[in-house]
Amino acid sequence: MTRPAVNVAVRAARSAGNVILRYMNRIEGLNVVEKQRMDFASEVDKLAEAEIVKELRRAYPQHAILAEESGASGKGSLVWVIDPLDGTHNYLRGIPHFSVSIAMLDKGEPVYAVVFDPLRDELFTASKGDGAYLNDRRIRVTKRENLNGAMIATGFPYRQRAHLDSQLAMTRALLAQAEDIRRSGSAALDLAYTAAGRYDGFFEIGLKPWDMAAGALLVREAGGQYCDFACRDGIPESGNIIAGNLHVVKAMAEAIGANATPSLLKA
Repeated sequence: MTRPAVNVAVRAARSAGNVILRYMNRIEGLNVVEKQRMDFASEVDKLAEAEIVKELRRAYPQHAILAEESGASGKGSLVWVIDPLDGTHNYLRGIPHFSVSIAMLDKGEPVYAVVFDPLRDELFTASKGDGAYLNDRRIRVTKRENLNGAMIATGFPYRQRAHLDSQLAMTRALLAQAEDIRRSGSAALDLAYTAAGRYDGFFEIGLKPWDMAAGALLVREAGGQYCDFACRDGIPESGNIIAGNLHVVKAMAEAIGANATPSLLKA
């Protein structure tokens, strides 16, 4: 049975998705702000986030919120973490791959998750201990036992170009064993796809909580694991994350760890 908090998050995600789709044919006229170098936000991000916050506040006025655009508000151990448009760069270029990501953290641990792809009408949901689902169908991570033939997803975030040499070395090491590596531009969807068995694994440097909280729970509830580059379990404070089934995560951590700088291996 779907948990009430998930139903609320689904409502919020669909409301945000409606905003995102409404403006798709008006991208050229959007007001776009460069928050920092190569980090863009549009008025759609803000409008979609406002819809999410409105729904969450209506149902849970006492909960805290951490949102990508508006920041932190409220206090307490229960925190809603929101990315209203994960894949803004894709969206602004008309590339049809982006999502809405919403998670609830309880003392820093994700307990509810929704990742919604409004274009494909694909709704990924999870509750701690209840499994992960795609449009009400149970999903599982792949059963692959090593990196041979694996399909891995990653990203090269604009905020982390100082680590580019290490990123390329990690990619080279993984490609020596894996079938291929995909870079789609939405970490939330990459993690959701990993949970659904479309990818065997995922890794990325320097993600924010709103990029990975919902997707990480999806992976865990689909029978997988997520950890940092030194294989420490849980949402990594560093933002350096590996996810997949237990065998693939172990193999990825070995390849990544051998090519990561000491700063990337810190908690």
